[in-house]
Parts: sequence; structure tokens; C-alpha cells
Amino acid sequence: MKTLYAIGLFLALAVVQVNAAPQLEVQALMPGMVVLKIDGQRVTLKTNQESHGVKMISADTRSTVLEIDGEQKNYKMGTSVSTRFSQRSSTTEQIIMDAYGMFRSPGNINGHSVQLLVDTGATSVSMSASDARKLGIQYRLDGKPIKTQTASGVADAWVVQLKTVRLGQLLEHNVEGVVVDGEFPKQVLLGMTFLNRMKVEKEGRKMTITKKN
Repeated sequence: MKTLYAIGLFLALAVVQVNAAPQLEVQALMPGMVVLKIDGQRVTLKTNQESHGVKMISADTRSTVLEIDGEQKNYKMGTSVSTRFSQRSSTTEQIIMDAYGMFRSPGNINGHSVQLLVDTGATSVSMSASDARKLGIQYRLDGKPIKTQTASGVADAWVVQLKTVRLGQLLEHNVEGVVVDGEFPKQVLLGMTFLNRMKVEKEGRKMTITKKN
């Protein structure tokens, strides 16, 4: 009987372990940043960053809004919960180098179709004032004026916040962009304010851009 009891207890504990939900704990809060402990691993997330299937939407010193499996909830400092978040698969886009040695691909900015030139040397998603007007971006009204260096010298420019930037299935919200006065650059550059949220790999004539959903 003792042996049967021990076996039964072991099986019960095993079932508990299998069915146990992963743990999420809010350990630190700062404006635009949160430190989480996700199933025993410490993770720091900034706005719109994601890890282990948890995306940080916003945060201040009192609470954070997290998106888990498509559902957004508010979590306060010190909150520790069991939840059914899961590791999400990654989304990948591949671009083949064209005859001019460039990586170009159709994309979308703020709901408008645009041809994008992937440029890891560009610090921001950059475009000419002409392209910005075509995309309906009110850069003079909503943007922050700056000076920027171009091939022709120093030019007026505006830092803007792009609501959405899409490359194939890769979609990012609230991406910083730069609008340069005049007709330069000739194409919209998909720079690092978008690409630094991804894993970018180049092999020969193929570029692979990956994001965890």
C-alpha cells in the first residue's frame, strides 16, 4: 500500500509540474522600460520590444501594459502571476540583391505602399520631402526640425514618428523616421530604427530579416 501511495503521489506531482503555468513577475518599472522575470529568466523590455511571447506596450513608474498572446493587460509593480503565454514563432522575410547590388522590396508606411531600400548604414527610416508628401506625412506640422548631412551638404530635415512600417510580414509600430528637405534620398531608406528591432543576416546575394512575433 505504501508503494502504491508513493507511486500515486509521484504521478500527482508530475501532473502538477506538467500543467503548471509559466510564471511572470514585474520586478522593476521605469518610463518606457520594464524588468520582468519570465519563467525564471530576467528580461528587460523597452516600448514595443518583445521576448518569450511577451510584448511591452507602455510603462511608467507605477504600472506596465503587456501584450500576451494578443491580449493587453495592466500589471503593477511586484505583480506575480501564472499565465498561459507561449513562445511565438519567428517571422522571416528574405530579399534578393538586385542587379545594382541593392536590397529593394515593396513595403508600407502608415498604410501607404512604398518601395523600400534596405540600408543598414542609415540610422533611421529616411525619405525625401517629396516621398513624405506622397505618404501623407505632415512633417512640418508634426516633426521636429533638425539639420542632417547629405551627399550635397547640410540640409533641413524633420524627425517624425511613423505609426506603422511594414516589410512583407514584418510590421512595426511607432518607428522613428527622418524627412529630408528636397528630393534626396531618391528612395525611402529602411534604416536602423526599424532594422534594430530585427535580426538581419546577409549571405551572398540574400538578406534574411527575422522578427519574433
